[in-house]
Amino acid sequence: MESDNEKIDILSLSCEEFTAQLTEMGEKGFRAAQVYEWLHIKRTQNFNEMSNIPLELRTKLSTKYCIKRLIIVKRLESAIDNTIKYLYRLSDGEHIEAVLMEYHHGNSLCISTQVGCKMGCKFCASTIAGFRRSLMPSEMLEQIYEAERDSGRRADSLVLMGIGEPLDNYDNVVKFLQLLSDKRGKNMSLRHVSLSTCGIAPKIYELAQLKLGLTLSVSLHAADNESRSGIMPVNKVYPIEDLIEVCRQYYEKTGRRISFEYAVINGVNDSLDDAKRLASLLKGMNCHINLIPVNKIKERSYKADRRSVTAFAEALTRLGMNATVRRTLGADINAACGQLRREYEI
Repeated sequence: MESDNEKIDILSLSCEEFTAQLTEMGEKGFRAAQVYEWLHIKRTQNFNEMSNIPLELRTKLSTKYCIKRLIIVKRLESAIDNTIKYLYRLSDGEHIEAVLMEYHHGNSLCISTQVGCKMGCKFCASTIAGFRRSLMPSEMLEQIYEAERDSGRRADSLVLMGIGEPLDNYDNVVKFLQLLSDKRGKNMSLRHVSLSTCGIAPKIYELAQLKLGLTLSVSLHAADNESRSGIMPVNKVYPIEDLIEVCRQYYEKTGRRISFEYAVINGVNDSLDDAKRLASLLKGMNCHINLIPVNKIKERSYKADRRSVTAFAEALTRLGMNATVRRTLGADINAACGQLRREYEI
């Protein structure tokens, strides 16, 4: 019998792809929709539980396909705001994180798209342990399914802002988004999805052509090339001028307002001059600036205090910019992505 590594990852297949494969196997096409419902609505993790599927077909499926699973190896729940942070073990033994956050408008889940990250941003814990591999669509879906199973809470919105750079895993992320929005599955409107990128300009352009309706969230963190390159190596490949131009094109193509993430770091990017440069850079764009106090990680000396972040926000507002300070959730469980995996694997 084939090992799971040699089998087809059934959760990464669209219903249309699976229907075509079943038909080639000599099975009736309507069986595909039944199996798809078991996988994505009932969310079974075992072919034998598919009670309306003939035993012979279930045997064929278990021989040819695998249902990828995530195992919760650590779960931290905030006593302050009901945030839940998950550390998942993948089928190959690697680890990723997801964070379920409660807002007045519903529950938002932040998921990972890669195991580790290549981008090397100086203030980010996700990149310190190095890059291992990209996630399959099924492994992104299962972060949602497992968090909903465990918490009993429905994820109403989704943020691709966990471990990894989504646009460095472009094909799998796009496939995942198609599965996520399929009416026969989770059926989440992509208007409830935010994709965060450090600024891989060509992929932003490609994403714009798809007009998926999601929110593009760009990690900017500095308003000039010298400062940004110092903390974000990607800027040496795709400098600010190229990034801002492709962001303008994204808005023109999709009509979706862009969110710019800005991690405020004391003494690095939080001066009045920094605020003026940022306002000048984004002038005339339909955008929102989301200010974040930089997360403390033990391998770096970067820090921020709430007062300096608030002062920076007020300076931007005076300069006519739409800027807010992100609410901090899960502070008592270190809910920033990358830290739990890093601590667990050391």
